[in-house]
Amino acid sequence: MEKKINKFVYWTPRILSIILVLFLTIFSGDVFEENLGLWQTVLALLIHNIPALLLAVIIWISWKYEIVGGVAFILAGIAHLVFSIIRETPDPWYMALAISLILDGPAFLIGILFLVGWFKKKK
Repeated sequence: MEKKINKFVYWTPRILSIILVLFLTIFSGDVFEENLGLWQTVLALLIHNIPALLLAVIIWISWKYEIVGGVAFILAGIAHLVFSIIRETPDPWYMALAISLILDGPAFLIGILFLVGWFKKKK
């Protein structure tokens, strides 16, 4: 049973983080509706995918060092949550909170699972 839990704690944050990064890249598809030239489209795709690329690098580092993934995904979730509430001003304000938790909830879960894996590895 302990071995199954360890496999779950090891693989779940890695798989979920890859899925989250792939989900984030979907949002960059709107650059194709702007009728830009080839190089402008490439640049727009690059700019839109900076958060996904940063998280991909974090996944690569945290594959071995779970503490990095734990801290980084939790901080990314907090940063996105704060920026979403500041940038979006729907009436009422808690709608921005609810909407941003769609992305931030999985980031918090991934961060927590990476931290659990790190604590288990330390033992």
